[in-house]
Amino acid sequence: MSLSRRRFLESSALAALVAATGHAAEPGKMPTRVLGATGVRIPVVGMGAGSRFLSYKEEDAALAAMNRAIDAGVTYIDTAYNYGSGLSETRVGKIMATRRKEVFLATKIGDRSGDGAMRILEGSLRRLQTSQIDTVHIHQLMGEDDLAAIESKDGVLNALYKAREQKMIRFVGISCHTDPAVLKIALERHDFNVTQMALNAALVGMKPGPAGMVINPAMKSSFETVALPVAIRKKIGVTAMKIFGADGLVGQVPSEKLLYYSLSLPVAGAILGMPKIEHILENSKMARSFKPLEKSEMLDLSQALSSKNKMALDRYLSNHIDTYSVA
Repeated sequence: MSLSRRRFLESSALAALVAATGHAAEPGKMPTRVLGATGVRIPVVGMGAGSRFLSYKEEDAALAAMNRAIDAGVTYIDTAYNYGSGLSETRVGKIMATRRKEVFLATKIGDRSGDGAMRILEGSLRRLQTSQIDTVHIHQLMGEDDLAAIESKDGVLNALYKAREQKMIRFVGISCHTDPAVLKIALERHDFNVTQMALNAALVGMKPGPAGMVINPAMKSSFETVALPVAIRKKIGVTAMKIFGADGLVGQVPSEKLLYYSLSLPVAGAILGMPKIEHILENSKMARSFKPLEKSEMLDLSQALSSKNKMALDRYLSNHIDTYSVA
């Protein structure tokens, strides 16, 4: 491919992303995008404060890492009550005590009852040392029975709507890495501002193509093809997770290709675990150098990675419980 054609394709892909997400970048700075209809700009890379954050055994090291991330422009922080039964939120809160205005703060609640969710939310506000949380996601939507519990009259969803009305939180969201079809239903039915879903190149089911690939009926549908279009149509802000497939994809292709695949989708940002300072530096550098992948490159990447990894990733994510216990 000639250099001029490559630049044309890159500029065309970038123009499409700018139109879809409001992608904006200045030399040397972290690019930002608009989080759906919220109108809020967030960095294209956010810091996950789950098991990778809690793997910093010394609290001082964890706090230093998060401060380093914020300094690098990674100002979207994603935590949850279930990460260490409040330990992650407590650590994040120590940063928020002095840097709250710099950060878009998201947490998650796993309780499905309205009363239980409100108790956790009140504790989250204390632990996070803030009077308002930007986003609260209903944590880890599973199947249809789980959705029914979430949307019951006395369930967590109605409780979060009330919390939004009372300005305890700004935006109501839901996260899912298990079942694209049930997330699609949830997004279609309800007034979510934001959502977080598993989006990586290996999770897209193989489709018929020039090489004669066919859809494998044992494979699940993908969030990219089933749930993401609903979110885009309803202008629900999307953050991507499981970018590296729980590290199962690392080493198969360059890490920047995995990140750039997800960021080439119409999402606001990607949430990454960063258990070492060098990961923070590397990921922020990749984000600042982001160039969208052309559609044909995305297709080639997804077909290659799906053929080797999708079924195993589907099984893993179906059984993976997104919590972290501290002994």
